[in-house]
Order: sequence, then C-alpha cells, then structure tokens
Amino acid sequence: MVDVFDATLINEGLSDLVAQGRILYPEEMNPVRQLGKPTTSAVYSPFSLRQIIEFICFIPLNLIPAVGTPVFLILTGYRAGPLQHWRYFKLLALTKKERQATMKRRQLSYTWFGTVALLLQLVPVLSMLFLLTTAAGSALWVVRLEALRRESTADTTADADYTDAPV
Repeated sequence: MVDVFDATLINEGLSDLVAQGRILYPEEMNPVRQLGKPTTSAVYSPFSLRQIIEFICFIPLNLIPAVGTPVFLILTGYRAGPLQHWRYFKLLALTKKERQATMKRRQLSYTWFGTVALLLQLVPVLSMLFLLTTAAGSALWVVRLEALRRESTADTTADADYTDAPV
C-alpha cells in the first residue's frame, strides 16, 4: 500500500515529497521502479487498537434493519478516513498537534473518504482491488492538497519579499 501511495505521488510530480521518506532512483522511467528502500518508517495506515475496539463495538449496528449498516460504515469511516493520510503526515513531519488540527479541518471529507473506502472493501471479489485503489485515491487527494499548500506557501513568501518603494 505504501508503494502504491508513493508511486502515485511520484507519477504526479511529487518526487521531492516522497524523497523525504525513502531513497529514489530518478533515472528509472517507471514510478514504481523509482522506489528504493524507505529511510524512515513506511506505514501507510497504522494499526489502531482504538479503531479495532470501536469496530467490534459497532458491529451490532448491522443488525438494525435499513439504517444499521450505513450508520456502522459512517462511524467506522470517521476513524478510518484520516488514517488514509498517515503516510502524508509522516512525510511532512507533522507533530501530533499539527496532525490533529489538519484532521479536524477536513474531518467531514475524511469521514466520507473512509466511509466510501470501507463500503468498497465490502465487495467480496473486488475488495483487494479496492484496497489498492483507495491508496491511489488517497495519494491523488494528497496531490491536490499539496498543490494548495505549496501555492499558499509561495504566496506568503512573495508577500514577505514585497517592499513598497515610494517615489
């Protein structure tokens, strides 16, 4: 999953971001072949005991006709969504406080992303495919977020360099 995530970022032009967490071979043409050994912990989505306990506690919701399963998926998606960007947070070297602030700002988006990911992984024959496409989709979302982050950083830098020269 980490390789799918990182290769997608490389394919979309974010090699500099991926290089913060692993060795890259830029002479290779294929983004997957560019991936070298990780230089830091390479975890796509960490093990969460809290998430497993909540999952077990929420399973009985599925017994409620019509609304139980959607409620179960939304509640578990709430926790699973932000974990899809765990790798991104690590590549940015965000502190726990910064990570929590970022997750709080995007909680609704993360909840829906996690809910849809869990729903797709319930499809029996295609669940492994959807596991991989979730990692790729998460990386594509990072591409958009990173473009916005870099644009705002560039705007801030440009504003800081500006000085008015009165005539």
